[in-house]
Amino acid sequence: MTTHSEYDVLIIGSGTAGLTLALQLADDARVAVLSKDQLKESASLYAQGGISVVLDQADSIESHINDTLIAGAGLCDEDSVRYTVEHARESIEWLIEQGVSFTKDGVTSETYHLTQEGGHSHRRVIHSADATGREVETTLLAKATAHHNIALFPFHIGIDLITSQKQLGESDNHCLGCYALDIKSDTTHQFLAPITVLATGGAGKVYLYTSNPDVSTGDGIAMGWRAGCDVANMEFVQFHPTCLYHPKAKSFLISEALRGEGAKLLLGNGERFMTRFHEQAELAPRDIVARAIDHEMKRLGDDCIYLDISHQPPEFIELHFPTIHQRCLELGIDMTKGPIPVVPAAHYTCGGLITDQQGQTNLSGLYAIGETAHTGLHGANRMASNSLLECLVYARSAAQHIRAQLPFNQPLPVVPDWDASRAKPAKEAIAISHNWDELRRFMWDYVGIVRSNDRLNRAQRRLTLLQQEINAFYQQHHITSDLLELRNLADVAELIIQSALTRKESRGLHYTLDYPTLNSEQPAQNTVIAGKSWDRDNTP
Repeated sequence: MTTHSEYDVLIIGSGTAGLTLALQLADDARVAVLSKDQLKESASLYAQGGISVVLDQADSIESHINDTLIAGAGLCDEDSVRYTVEHARESIEWLIEQGVSFTKDGVTSETYHLTQEGGHSHRRVIHSADATGREVETTLLAKATAHHNIALFPFHIGIDLITSQKQLGESDNHCLGCYALDIKSDTTHQFLAPITVLATGGAGKVYLYTSNPDVSTGDGIAMGWRAGCDVANMEFVQFHPTCLYHPKAKSFLISEALRGEGAKLLLGNGERFMTRFHEQAELAPRDIVARAIDHEMKRLGDDCIYLDISHQPPEFIELHFPTIHQRCLELGIDMTKGPIPVVPAAHYTCGGLITDQQGQTNLSGLYAIGETAHTGLHGANRMASNSLLECLVYARSAAQHIRAQLPFNQPLPVVPDWDASRAKPAKEAIAISHNWDELRRFMWDYVGIVRSNDRLNRAQRRLTLLQQEINAFYQQHHITSDLLELRNLADVAELIIQSALTRKESRGLHYTLDYPTLNSEQPAQNTVIAGKSWDRDNTP
């Protein structure tokens, strides 16, 4: 049985981007927000460092723009960078109006404490201790929960977008909403809306080791691509240099803000090594730091390296990094007295669905914001703390564009129910868990921090076989959230591998042994993969 709902705007994803958009629109439109887990569970919740914004008089808009362009290794869209940076302050002021509490310089101070992170030439990262994402996410969620025009649907995972071409057989393609699985009741739900927004975050779970939460399975990127959206720069996957290395510390990030406050990266013998790789040492852009750590670990055969901030006073560490300090203590690590064991881990998807400055994709009626989108801000390497900023700025821009289209007077068409008549229950789920594990392992081994044509082609061959199994299973059996996530991860893996094979150079986050330098013979270009065209006979 399929249930039906109609809204003015359907937002898939309840992180900072999705909630910001919902709150911006809710006074004028009926909004539905879908989350496949608890409403607060998103990558936003776990963001530690903060949000980059020019607040210091010694800083400038031009400096923030220039730092972002340098970090992006020649692939940033300068208009997107300028738009984002110029709208940063008003976005922060809006958050403060919503009740977000940022750390100040002192108990009686009226100025906010700013940190400096990799790639930044000034202190410009506003934060809430070391749990900025949690403060922003929980504050916005409380506001959204209280708003009468926002309907929240936890534990609802998108299956596929509803389009006029696929569901109604029309020649023009327009997004009409999505089919979703209610995970708790195991029923399907049809959500229709004139405007649909994908705000599902990134795809870090395509790799074996990631700082991302379990929900980061690339759902929006995969659904949008299958529906016909063009995708760009999926080869640029950012690996955060410092994830806590401990068997009980799943996906726990050690914020770059530690290095901003003087933490040093050390080998097992206590030797500092980043000075050999970049003039900014520990504050070099993340791609350089991650690759340097990967190089040293492989050279020495070590399982991890170490991050040491113990030279700072204990009270300073406990004040600025209370979450990290407490988690490390729980695992028997006292960061006030000694170093923290760390390793790189997949952290951020710089590519995504191509959008304009208003968040529109090339599929009419469909927007994408946050990590799901490719706006041109990050180029070949995201600069630290520009991610939450992008969520805020583009959610507000999309809201302004959508609000100008209100009210939606044209009735929505009648759309067929989700058809599961030919599907049967799976006798066992071991195939899904095995394929999930195999996918993430070969992506880590062959499509990770350092790549080669041989490794990429090896990954492609394995993925082809895997996708055949996944698609057959999808067509024959009842859907589950695990199956939907595996299908989406396989599509994202295809996009990453194909993009990496296409780029015949090393640039930013994409480093290949076969082309270890920039291609200076032609201008920097984005890697674009056209959206899938729907085939009634062959598309699952």
